[in-house]
Amino acid sequence: MTKISAAEARVLAAVDEAWVAARLVELIAVPSITGSAAESEAQHLFARWLGELGLDVDLWPIDLAALQADPEFPGTEVPRTESWGLAGHVGGSDGPSLALSGHIDVVPPGDRRQWSRDPFAAAVVAGDVVGRGACDMKGGLVAALAAAAAVQWSGVRLRGRLAVHSVGGEEDGGLGTLATLRRGHLADACIIPEPTDGALVTANAGALGFRLEVEGRAAHGAVRDTGVSALEAFLPVHRALLELEDERNRDVDPRFVDHERPYALSIGTVQAGDWSSTVPDRLVAEGRYGVRLGEPVAAARAAFEAAVAAVPDPWLAEHPVRVTWSGGQFASGAVPAGHPLPAWVGEAAAAVTGTEPSERAAPYGSDLRLYAAAGVPTVHYGPGEVRFAHAPDERVAVQDVVQAARVLALLALRVCGTR
Repeated sequence: MTKISAAEARVLAAVDEAWVAARLVELIAVPSITGSAAESEAQHLFARWLGELGLDVDLWPIDLAALQADPEFPGTEVPRTESWGLAGHVGGSDGPSLALSGHIDVVPPGDRRQWSRDPFAAAVVAGDVVGRGACDMKGGLVAALAAAAAVQWSGVRLRGRLAVHSVGGEEDGGLGTLATLRRGHLADACIIPEPTDGALVTANAGALGFRLEVEGRAAHGAVRDTGVSALEAFLPVHRALLELEDERNRDVDPRFVDHERPYALSIGTVQAGDWSSTVPDRLVAEGRYGVRLGEPVAAARAAFEAAVAAVPDPWLAEHPVRVTWSGGQFASGAVPAGHPLPAWVGEAAAAVTGTEPSERAAPYGSDLRLYAAAGVPTVHYGPGEVRFAHAPDERVAVQDVVQAARVLALLALRVCGTR
């Protein structure tokens, strides 16, 4: 374990638990569902906080039309009329730079009857902040904010630049991060404080949204044999996709030790038919499809399309299933082999917590791959457990957010250097 200097100790002591909890509760109260007007409202609130801390703030309206024309545009799952980019930074220019990046958008709360409280009326309950986005990932975003605050309050001056990126649209593809990178907000390294439950995530799988359209032939339900049910035609397609999923989850990277099926293929919605006594003549199914580490997106799509086309069914041979790629399109991503960033994070975490984090890979897509594609080595390290993400009574422990903030603050001092 590396020794903590006097300046580092001042920064760690400057992380204020009550301030962290209050900021997180206030941020959750803004229902920043991806694509909503509240997503922009939350960005403006966070920009105000960055300004109050004395960071140089860049808050700008994203040109959505121009971004959608970008060849690397990651797709979206919801319509939107606006989006705002936000980056704040502090420090000098004669040392390495570090970015702390988190997304401010959240998924919808779902069935509110499954919640014990209003999802956006956050409160501290038995040491946990409970509310939509607490874990994924406003807890991590507030940890980044608290790390920057601690550096400022301590009086320690950085040689290099510490940046905080707050991005929208992560839940539906990552347009906020792409816009941030295209704006020129790059760094020598980046930490995304997604919930990792104390682990260090050095790679993540990709995920591609897909849409299947299956044709049938309508008939009266009383003489259904004269028609072809699109639902029944879909069943062998579904079986083929499950077999593809099994095949792609053999011999996976050992960093996926916590995940039996890291490259999951899931059908999320199925719609068929328009009348109860009519054989359905069309079925539309949508889902997500895992991309293997290091696998080109084009190769992943080709494998999926080949599996669908190869289904041995006479009807489908004459009426092929239409496959389109819709929604978020997440490639996989990883920190470059041999880069010291994981070791830096591990040493900082060990100095704060007494334990060096284990290395893991995540089965979901994230903005890591966008930073990596821009040449910015990136890892995940943040507060919370992913099992609480997107779930009713989503939560994160205040102590976990405080601890993550201290790790991030210590890392900022060691990466950026001090005067």
